[in-house]
Amino acid sequence: MTTILLIGCGNMGFAMLNGWLSADPDLDVHVVEPTEALQGRAAALGAEVVADRGELADGLSPDLAILAVKPQSMGVVVPRYADMAGGPATFVSVAAGTTVGTLAAMLPGATPIIRCMPNTPAAIGVGMMVCYGNQHVTEAARALTTKLLAASGEVDWIDDEALMDAVTAVSGSGPAYVFHMIETLGNAGTEMGLPPDLAARMAMQTVMGAGQLAAQSSDPPGTLREQVTSPGGTTAAALGVLMGDGRLQILMTDAVRAARDRGAELAKG
Repeated sequence: MTTILLIGCGNMGFAMLNGWLSADPDLDVHVVEPTEALQGRAAALGAEVVADRGELADGLSPDLAILAVKPQSMGVVVPRYADMAGGPATFVSVAAGTTVGTLAAMLPGATPIIRCMPNTPAAIGVGMMVCYGNQHVTEAARALTTKLLAASGEVDWIDDEALMDAVTAVSGSGPAYVFHMIETLGNAGTEMGLPPDLAARMAMQTVMGAGQLAAQSSDPPGTLREQVTSPGGTTAAALGVLMGDGRLQILMTDAVRAARDRGAELAKG
């Protein structure tokens, strides 16, 4: 039986836990979570829950130890699990900005470590998770991690950890960009005279529908855009504003670059 240890069960940890146990109710999952309210919801899913590392069963030897605590807590939390590194455990971190090197410095040499960047749509099973593993990660651990994370959405891997800041900037932070798009599109509709609740619902449904269409279509987004755009029509008029002088592309690239650069700064700090 596969044994998973989840360290921290906040919003992201709980979203992943829900996905794992929905896909495989027989999975042996142990959770360490100090907050009582968060303990209750994890236990309700069928996990074995304790408040502290010292309360775990003696001899527990997980296949994966998932670190889902805040980055600023890693220095305190990780060393408490260093004794597990001598067994089969591969450590998987979902903390933004925490490098494999930072984790390796707190664990014994040759510890298999995977760094993963999930995003919030994982809470409903449509997330995007990108992983990087050090040289000690086995193919079996990589496959198990992929299988486990796939319960929460799409999973991919990169071979260069330096790209993780760009991953964070595109998919990790990306939902916030889309939420703001929904917000501003709805506000624009209100400015044009639509009732605010209708404008907000139109914006949300339009973005959701366009995303689903793009995901299901064999055509790239640029082709889908062209299919909606009649020469001299209303969509063309709007795109003339968004695409004129590369306006939206420049703005989005600048935004992603700012997020990537900030991620690099946080990693160094």
